[in-house]
Amino acid sequence: MGAGRRALITTAITVVCAVTVLAAPGIAFASPSPTPTPSTTASSTPVTNKDLEAVRTKLDDLYHDAAVATDAYNAAEEQARKQSAQIVELAKKIVKGQEKLDELKDRAGAAARSQYRTGGLPDEAQLILSDNPQAFLDGAGRILQGQRATKGLIAELTRAQDDLKQYTADASTQWQLLEKNRQAKAAAKKTVTTQIAAAEKLESQLEKKEKERLAALEQQAALKAQTDWLDSGVLKDISGKASAEGKAAVAYATAQLGKPYEWGAEGPKSYDCSGLTSQAWASAGDPIPRTSQEQWKQLPHVDVKDMRPGDLIIYFDDASHVAMYIGDGAIIHAPRPGRTVTIAGAGSMPILGVVRPDA
Repeated sequence: MGAGRRALITTAITVVCAVTVLAAPGIAFASPSPTPTPSTTASSTPVTNKDLEAVRTKLDDLYHDAAVATDAYNAAEEQARKQSAQIVELAKKIVKGQEKLDELKDRAGAAARSQYRTGGLPDEAQLILSDNPQAFLDGAGRILQGQRATKGLIAELTRAQDDLKQYTADASTQWQLLEKNRQAKAAAKKTVTTQIAAAEKLESQLEKKEKERLAALEQQAALKAQTDWLDSGVLKDISGKASAEGKAAVAYATAQLGKPYEWGAEGPKSYDCSGLTSQAWASAGDPIPRTSQEQWKQLPHVDVKDMRPGDLIIYFDDASHVAMYIGDGAIIHAPRPGRTVTIAGAGSMPILGVVRPDA
């Protein structure tokens, strides 16, 4: 293992950082210089744990940024789905509104044709010319009814026209919002794929033994965080029992163990973190928001000491990751690309807070 290998890894981190900057929206730079080929005469200095720790830190950053972008993608997709449904409903209303307007216009036309057949004289004039007293009295009642009907018809026609205009305006607005969310979805997708590709490129620079050492470092970091969390004494205060819905959600999540992480996925073959939690609670009969950030915003918060199996633990300051608490200080979650749905320590990542879908 030569110094050239260390140089290659260091350069790979630098290039990945440059690629990450290039992926930011609204920024354009020239392509980074090609990765230099390591010297074949380099000495046999091994890649140190410090080097691998730098790789681990960078990978964490890349996958975290990918998780944030995945949440943005999922949010845009959910909004686009809702807007598409609203457009369909508005289209139905427009069709019905046009049919109603046509029917009212036919009625108005029939009234006009009837007047034409009587020589164009208004009903009042025809009544005055009548020499039959009973017909006069009967006709007076009909005229009053006809006048009220005419006014009602005009008012209904006006309302139908106004409704049709409003439906059309609403549909136009929803189309604009749909296009905006499609653009947001495309931008988020580009960011996700760029960050994941950069992480995969960085990992590809490592040899098999280095990858094994890197995995060991990741496990050590997670174990240390979990140990520190448990040493705080928090677990002794956690004794909540799962609700019936919580048990059903945990059972669903447990059945997904071993399935691959896939960003934007919500089952049944693969999941991202919030895809797993949202589907688990949907299966329990209690639908929740699709993204980890919206789960954090919209669901009731509970103290960590009060959490019970089925509750969701939100991680990182930006609420970019979510897992399901299953008891005994453990969680089930879909970690990141390249991993599968797994059980981990609840304190293995920085906890932002806990939410309860069935509070």
